[in-house]
Amino acid sequence: MHDVVIVGAGPVGLFLACELGLAGCSVLVLEREPAPSSPWRAEPLGMRGLSAASVEAFHRRGMLPALLAASGAEAGPGPDADADEPAPPRAVGHFAGMALDPAQVDLVALPFRLPGPTGEGVLTSLAAVEAVLSERARRLGAEIRRGVTVSAVGQDDERVVAWAGAQAYPARWLVGCDGGRSAVRRLAGFEFTGSAPLFTGYVMLADVAGPDPLTPGFNLTPTGMYLKLPAEGHIGMMDFDGGAFDRTRQPTRGHLQAVLRRVSGTDVTLDAVPSVSTFTDRAMQTTAYRLGRVLLAGDAAHIHSPLGGQGLNLGLGDAMNLGWKLAATVHEHAPDGLLDTYTRERRPVGAAVLDWSRAQVAAMRPDAHGRALQGVLRDLLTTRDGTTLAFARISGASIRYDLGGAHPLTGRSAPDLRLKDGVRLGELLRDGRGLALDLSADGRLRHTAAVRQDRVRYAAGPVTDDLGLGGVLVRPDGVVAWAGDRDVDPRPFEQAADRWFGH
Repeated sequence: MHDVVIVGAGPVGLFLACELGLAGCSVLVLEREPAPSSPWRAEPLGMRGLSAASVEAFHRRGMLPALLAASGAEAGPGPDADADEPAPPRAVGHFAGMALDPAQVDLVALPFRLPGPTGEGVLTSLAAVEAVLSERARRLGAEIRRGVTVSAVGQDDERVVAWAGAQAYPARWLVGCDGGRSAVRRLAGFEFTGSAPLFTGYVMLADVAGPDPLTPGFNLTPTGMYLKLPAEGHIGMMDFDGGAFDRTRQPTRGHLQAVLRRVSGTDVTLDAVPSVSTFTDRAMQTTAYRLGRVLLAGDAAHIHSPLGGQGLNLGLGDAMNLGWKLAATVHEHAPDGLLDTYTRERRPVGAAVLDWSRAQVAAMRPDAHGRALQGVLRDLLTTRDGTTLAFARISGASIRYDLGGAHPLTGRSAPDLRLKDGVRLGELLRDGRGLALDLSADGRLRHTAAVRQDRVRYAAGPVTDDLGLGGVLVRPDGVVAWAGDRDVDPRPFEQAADRWFGH
């Protein structure tokens, strides 16, 4: 019997397998698809943008160089020992098709941000991400079995069993990372609620006949939206039909041409459509991320439109949050209630992304209300405050868990503090332990951290820029569990260490 069975070998399931393998858990990953290769995972159809928060997660586990290499991406500005401020972002993205100006981002308004290798997002593909994670998961001892379709789930107080036909896969814990149409979510009985769709979306590779009348980029029109991407024939479009066409029947070339002509206002002609997929803006979320010994992560727990590319990043954040908590529970040293903090912390983040998606769809409606809203938003999003707010949401910089404590850094992602020897905070998290970074003059946090050295690494300053801190306690997922100013009191530190890592 395995410690954990994960259903779904996409980026979320594989990242979780890596986290659990790093902590010494026995992990089995079951995947329905018989092979990892697919045109929907490779370029151009599989292109995805990783947010700065996701890039930070890869950095903290030592996988960023491999990810950049697999993605053919530049490393970005990287850590600069002489920089006084972090470099401004080279790209921000868009809100409802309205492009955001990177020069308008106010970096000073983003709290506790330091120069480092993770201030930028990365354009990659699902295939590249999965290749990096698959190789690491196997190296950490996880087993990946493909061509396995889960048909039933059962559990009791001691174990949970996933069934694929007559084959049983027992484990202490089961995690569904099997996407928006999750079998685990349905079979385990999770409640899934939300809002109905307003549009049917299409992504396709198409051969356009004759001179191409389509305008490159993101185009909002009086009748919908279309997106012409740099890759030859890569087209997306949204038809505000109430989601009527999604998955009800296979779109024909004639249907796709009619929709594209309507939303683009051109007489475009499609010669052939080798690949096409549909989606909607249906926004749904489970009321809890755990039922007994079954948990959900990624699209299995929440679905929404792909506007803004938030789905993959949200799922990777789920995996990073869940991994160390589930591992501590498996090894029976988790403090009381630790696993329940997964739902408590991640569900509000998911709900906020669903609302961010809904707001974009509302602003893109091809009617008088949508156009009026677009006008207001364009005015707001061209201001420094508006662009900064949008960047904080898109990059993940705005995420803060309610962990209690008075310090404004508590609950946020830890800044990548750099010790005098050049080692960065992110590098100290690579083994999956927590971190007590002692910046006090007399090392007063050393004794408390030392008694949990199997769970918490101790490191001492000085650092190049301490941001006025006397010490920080960082969870394995990179979230600050406690922070103190220069005149640090070890008692709140000890209480936080007991709360998150146990005695």
